Amino acid sequence: MRTFNFAITKSKKMNVKRIFGTVLTILGIAGLIYAAVIFVNTSGGTRNVKALAIFGILGVLFFFSGISLVRTTKDES
Repeated sequence: MRTFNFAITKSKKMNVKRIFGTVLTILGIAGLIYAAVIFVNTSGGTRNVKALAIFGILGVLFFFSGISLVRTTKDES
């Protein structure tokens, strides 16, 4: 009985990792889209460049960390 209970707990942890990876990926895509919108609508002000850099870097960071977390998490169904 203990082994079965452990298997359920381990499976839930894997699903949480996969869900967290999906959320990070979606946040990364949203950050990259927002950075692209800022880039298209910018007139070159310092404030716009800072926002573009921040949202672009965070978007790339979240996107690739989410993708790698989803890829490396084994699916134990």
